[in-house]
Amino acid sequence: MNVGKEHPDSRAGSASTVAIDDEHYPPLLREIHDPPPLLYVLGDPALLISPQLAVVGSRRATSAGLRLAHDLSSQLSAAGLLVGSGLALGIDTAAHEGALQEGGRTVAVMATGIDQVYPYRNHGLARRIEATGCLVSEFPPGTPPRRHHFPKRNRIISGMALGVVVVEAALPSGSLITAGAALEQGREVFALPWSPLHEGGLGCLQLLRDGAKMVRTVDDILEECGACGAPRGVSFQTGREEGSEGSWLLPLLGYEAITLDELVAGTARPVAQLLAELSNLEFAGRVQRLSSGYIRS
Repeated sequence: MNVGKEHPDSRAGSASTVAIDDEHYPPLLREIHDPPPLLYVLGDPALLISPQLAVVGSRRATSAGLRLAHDLSSQLSAAGLLVGSGLALGIDTAAHEGALQEGGRTVAVMATGIDQVYPYRNHGLARRIEATGCLVSEFPPGTPPRRHHFPKRNRIISGMALGVVVVEAALPSGSLITAGAALEQGREVFALPWSPLHEGGLGCLQLLRDGAKMVRTVDDILEECGACGAPRGVSFQTGREEGSEGSWLLPLLGYEAITLDELVAGTARPVAQLLAELSNLEFAGRVQRLSSGYIRS
């Protein structure tokens, strides 16, 4: 049973093939119990041997989840890691976009032939990924999207990576399939701690209950990956300079809520800049956003 329309792409003829004994075959993927014997690649196949982290989550993500996926992926790229995901809507799209915005490279693993893009609305994103990163599939050109292909795709996403970061996931969730594959493959699993009142984050809470590493900042991921098998010679940097978390703003924030309008008036900074700084602080766990404004954590 197909899950979407087929959308042929003439670029299929320029796809590379990477066999399991090829020098560009992902070394970690080769170690799983059922590695695909052949990969089809659009883009730079040499990237497949680079250390990478998978960033996955719900297709129906919240705005907060999308922002967190984008920011995490941007910071992982700044640290020199390749970001892998599955080209789906929601968290996957935000992860790819975050990596690209940072100027980094990203790998999209497809559940279709390399000449199909599913969902088709990500066709433009796929072309941008191809230009600087790569698209990967184990399915021959012409293969349409089918339901049973997605779990197979997920094992490749996790199999190529040092670990899997689940940003936002409900119960049940395809992201939990990816996390389960990662555990079977001996990879690290990371999850963000959502409120128990947020049904879209219950999958993450279940992963944390079962032993996943909790993520508050990108450093939680980088520290763990530095100890869990990153290839020698890879240096992780957070990509942030001292004070770049918006520390200049902290003295203006206290334990009584202050609104964005009040911050604009008090700093004479553009709204967009303030929102970016506040997002960094919030993501670092140093600020909380309430209905009445912002307070220090």
